[in-house]
Amino acid sequence: MKDYAGPVETLIEELRKLPGIGSKSAQRLAFFLIRTPKREAEKLAHAILAAKESIRYCSVCNNITDVDPCRYCSDPARDRTVLCILEEPHNILAIERTREYHGLYHVLLGAISPLQGVGPDQLEIPGLMKRLQEGQVKEVILATNPNIEGEATALYLSRLIKPLGVKVTRIATGVPVGGDLEYADHITVSRALEGRRDFSG
Repeated sequence: MKDYAGPVETLIEELRKLPGIGSKSAQRLAFFLIRTPKREAEKLAHAILAAKESIRYCSVCNNITDVDPCRYCSDPARDRTVLCILEEPHNILAIERTREYHGLYHVLLGAISPLQGVGPDQLEIPGLMKRLQEGQVKEVILATNPNIEGEATALYLSRLIKPLGVKVTRIATGVPVGGDLEYADHITVSRALEGRRDFSG
């Protein structure tokens, strides 16, 4: 016998499919939505459907967008000689928040992960190589995640790109601001040492 009425069970099951949502969270969300006025629930459903219908991948960089090309690719003020490579569209926001980067982006839509059955052929690499072969890009910044998959992807791309004569750099990783060396693992400290730079007090 089911714990809840059929429609509630269905709602909980669908909510559980969302990333980071377990059974308890799905139940809380389901009952929150049930208590929500119908008009508010309709607005949420409409927003989901509208996003699904209007959002697509940029034909140039693979960012999610409602206009093609996306606002970064179509912005004439962006530096077209620098290209930042990212794994997923939402990673762009982390770079943009710094207000330090003014170049363009290329989103791979994943990372090399043999255990997950993801190889280079499943990533948006052909479009990247086409952009690089046009000759405008002088530097590529590999900003894949600092984990095994991200490192493997960065290494693969580096070997692919360097023969084109394009400068390849990797984002530095290490001890975060406000962090404590005592609690940092040896890989983080090692990366921090590798990424050290000149300092003048």
